[in-house]
Amino acid sequence: MATALIHPIFECMSMDIASAVDPAPSRLQPPSDAPASAVPPMRLSGLEPVAIGAGTLFVNIGERTNVTGSKAFARMILNGDFEQALAVARQQVENGAQVIDINMDEAMLDSKAAMVRFLNLIAGEPEIARVPIMIDSSKWEVIEAGLKCIQGKGMSTRSRSRKARPSSSARPRWCGVTARPPW
Repeated sequence: MATALIHPIFECMSMDIASAVDPAPSRLQPPSDAPASAVPPMRLSGLEPVAIGAGTLFVNIGERTNVTGSKAFARMILNGDFEQALAVARQQVENGAQVIDINMDEAMLDSKAAMVRFLNLIAGEPEIARVPIMIDSSKWEVIEAGLKCIQGKGMSTRSRSRKARPSSSARPRWCGVTARPPW
């Protein structure tokens, strides 16, 4: 869902997806006087580059590597079965995912350690690591640790938690897009 809201003009900037539900969608569009060719494509990468631009009709984001959205994946991670969890990520890439969304936010899990371990395992799997990674977490320390592990230029998403929000100088700057959902 977030894919449709990410516009190439926001490359290397923080984006507040909450503005996407605002009745004034003009903030999500390039200026009307700017030619369409003036908007460069958003460039992401794993081991291989991915350009998402005006000609990109759809971006397939694999979301099965999410402990809050997949009970099977959560069970694998909670039981320490990371090899089976890697198979889930591999299957998503084989089935056409252009970006892999990874979330380790679970109350009974050390999210940061699980994220780092899983991403380090992905780095050793070229067929998975070739696509960009989207780090999905409500905790800045998990996002930061995850972004340090990925190869290339990935993305991060986070919750709207104001108490966990660091100053702008502490926010990750080495990713393509930092997005925040409206909830």
